Amino acid sequence: MITRAQWRRFVDHPVVEWAMFVVGVLLIIAALAVGWLPGPGGVFFAVPGLILILKSSTWARRHYAKVKRWEGEHAPKVFKWRLTPGRWADLALRRRSALRRERLRKEREQLAKAERADPGN
Repeated sequence: MITRAQWRRFVDHPVVEWAMFVVGVLLIIAALAVGWLPGPGGVFFAVPGLILILKSSTWARRHYAKVKRWEGEHAPKVFKWRLTPGRWADLALRRRSALRRERLRKEREQLAKAERADPGN
């Protein structure tokens, strides 16, 4: 039976990391090739490809984090929320940390609203 430490050593080997990266790129190319067909076929190739690339590439993780943190005024607004890439990712992955951040954001908004309503205190 393989242990977690043995698996981590195996996955962290440079040859395995490069192989995962190449397979991820090939899956994304396959997603582009299959994406024009009717149905969600491209998604089944693109998502595992992105996962493999993010798992094996520090550069990709760093840029993914930048895109995820992007909070621009140009982000589309649906109802009263700005839909940024980070919120989309958190919503799709149902992260507990996202719920905590959303709760804290609402508390900050309520405090700011209270300060605007009562500037004398």
